[in-house]
Amino acid sequence: MSNIPNNLKYTKTHEWVMDNGDGTATIGITDYAQDLLGDIVFIQPPESGAAVKAKQDCAVVESVKAASDIYSPISGSVTAGNDALSSAPETVNKDPYGEGWIFKIKLSNAGELGQLLTPQQYADHVASEAH
Repeated sequence: MSNIPNNLKYTKTHEWVMDNGDGTATIGITDYAQDLLGDIVFIQPPESGAAVKAKQDCAVVESVKAASDIYSPISGSVTAGNDALSSAPETVNKDPYGEGWIFKIKLSNAGELGQLLTPQQYADHVASEAH
């Protein structure tokens, strides 16, 4: 089973969200997603200041296997993209929940956090996909 930290929220498209408690959130892809992708070779996070909407694509991850869109789990304004990933995209493979974060966002609708999956719901979703 993939690593699924209990302090995060998740999406069915394998993004994670950490509520920073100050109206902002940090977003990345899950351990399960990075494992499926294989060796990540390129990441294009959204630009700072970009407005993003929940469930719309906003970033791209390319691996040796495929290119995949990343969907914003919540709506808001991007406050930072993880620029360190441009020179070290493999960080997402090594530390998807830490240094491998992809972008940060100022929430425009904090209620959207409640619509995300709990760790248990995400674990159940991953288990159902694996069969």
